[in-house]
Amino acid sequence: MSTPNLISHATVLVVDDAPENLTQLGNMLKGQYTVKIARNGETALRFATTEQAPDLILLDIIMPGMDGYEVFRQLKEIPKTRNVPVIFLGAGNPSEDEARSFELGAADLIAKPFNPTVVLARVKAQLQLKASADFLRDQNSFLEQTVHQRTHEALSVQEAAIMAMATLIESRGSSHGAVLRRKQQQILILARHLQKKPAYAPHLSNEVIELIRKAAPLQDIGTVGIPDRILLKPGRLTPEEFGTMKMHATIGFETILQAEKELGKHSEFLRYAKEITHSHQEKWDGSGYPQGLAGEAIPLSARMAAVVDVYDAITSKRIYKPALSHEEAIKIIAENRGKHFDPAIASAFLEIASEVRQVAQRFAEKLDVQAEIKRLETVVDEKIELS
Repeated sequence: MSTPNLISHATVLVVDDAPENLTQLGNMLKGQYTVKIARNGETALRFATTEQAPDLILLDIIMPGMDGYEVFRQLKEIPKTRNVPVIFLGAGNPSEDEARSFELGAADLIAKPFNPTVVLARVKAQLQLKASADFLRDQNSFLEQTVHQRTHEALSVQEAAIMAMATLIESRGSSHGAVLRRKQQQILILARHLQKKPAYAPHLSNEVIELIRKAAPLQDIGTVGIPDRILLKPGRLTPEEFGTMKMHATIGFETILQAEKELGKHSEFLRYAKEITHSHQEKWDGSGYPQGLAGEAIPLSARMAAVVDVYDAITSKRIYKPALSHEEAIKIIAENRGKHFDPAIASAFLEIASEVRQVAQRFAEKLDVQAEIKRLETVVDEKIELS
């Protein structure tokens, strides 16, 4: 619908204390617009707050009690009438009335006595301007909603694709799809708990926490480059085999780094994916790998992932070891504060140990890997169809 057509359904509110002015203006306008009348400012404000807002208000300046300027001020404080254009009706000094009217933000001023041609032309002009503004505002709102929806869909597709890829990688080992959701939920709980602490709040905004949560499943993506004879070996690895296994952190980092280069621009999501993938095996005392980082030189996201990863590894059955209890895992983490783990982060993890255990229990049941991948593929297909 073109904007000019919108004014044929416009409602004009005429506010004047003189019955003859209301009659004259009503006769001019009623053939083209819906006309409402108010004999004083109080009635005009009551109409504005209880009825559907008019498209235009013709407002007399000089009225007993509340004058037009005060009515105008209050109209601009009411959300539903804030954007309604107001044409003042002046009967005093035209130049002074006009100057003050425009200074206050009125759309126009029509001097008395009324000239029908002038009245109709100015009313039509203001209604067309308002119709255009409303049309653009509606279009802008629609575009914002569309962008928000498409962004949400794109992020959903991204996360589903990440989970599908990570689940496929996990399936090479003895773990399963539930591991990813378990660790993802646990690092989310840890991040939110740390966010409440003054030392970490500046570094863990809600946006950053969400990026860390999404990046966490990519932690072991580098194991795709580790031979099955090492990855699936049931016994203890030889020093040479362990050296090969340690390469998974670098392989994962370089894989994501290459993806970022192909993207051609910086990505905050890939930043955290690189941090976690490359540094989750680093240790607070500098004895970890692949770079031997120590203390706060290890990225915060990786320090968080390290605690969650070790807890999950201890409490999970693997091809090369049985699962230990929650209590045993908590004891090991407590003993390794300041050694393997950032002591403050490990302590925070212990503070939420009961929540961590609940998540572990909730995602304890082994998922069928192929069924999980099929489910994630379906989610991606559905999101693509919607986009």
